[in-house]
Amino acid sequence: MYKVMMIEDDEKIRRIVSDTLKKWQYDVVEVIHFDQVLKEFEKTEPHLVLLDINLPVYDGYYWCQQIRSVSKVPIIFLSSRNQNMDIIMAINMGGDDFIQKPFDLDILITKISALMRRKYTYQEEENIRFVHRGLKLNVTNSTIEYNEQSTELSRNEFIILQLMLRNIRKIVSRDDLMQALWNEEKFVDDNTLTVNVNRLRRKIAILGLEDFIVTRKGMGYIIE
Repeated sequence: MYKVMMIEDDEKIRRIVSDTLKKWQYDVVEVIHFDQVLKEFEKTEPHLVLLDINLPVYDGYYWCQQIRSVSKVPIIFLSSRNQNMDIIMAINMGGDDFIQKPFDLDILITKISALMRRKYTYQEEENIRFVHRGLKLNVTNSTIEYNEQSTELSRNEFIILQLMLRNIRKIVSRDDLMQALWNEEKFVDDNTLTVNVNRLRRKIAILGLEDFIVTRKGMGYIIE
């Protein structure tokens, strides 16, 4: 049984979401001590985290960074904030998705199921490496290498780069990328994909490879 940790201080929302998750056969851990989130995370080892932004003591951005320092577990932000900067901050801090409150429970379950499936049941051939222009993508540990340097990729960055490396010199549409990332792309803010692509570009550029992913306006992205 997959375990979901809820870091949400609104008791009503926590109860409703928890009851729904249990109906879908998820094990739910509800955080109630908001100064000990990381300890609770390390103790329970959840498969996915639902994280509010406005929390007592420290906000969700802080706890996302703390969790990311020890784990690549999928993180979905749940927040009433609705500005683009909130989404950008959430993704840049290491979140995998952002759902605005109030939200439809069916959409939440769909997103959780998609993340769980891609993280824990999607099987890759072991020891495969994609190589292009000297950049290597290691499937087994989600890292990229270039010029004897390496860096880790987030789940979203890995999926984006792998799909594009499977389609060298072909335009990969934004719709195809969003489908690969979130399954139900109509529920995802278009800006969320842009944030993920730009973050991936920066990581590749830091290794010394500029303009690896090129934008084709109105069509998508291409690796040439």
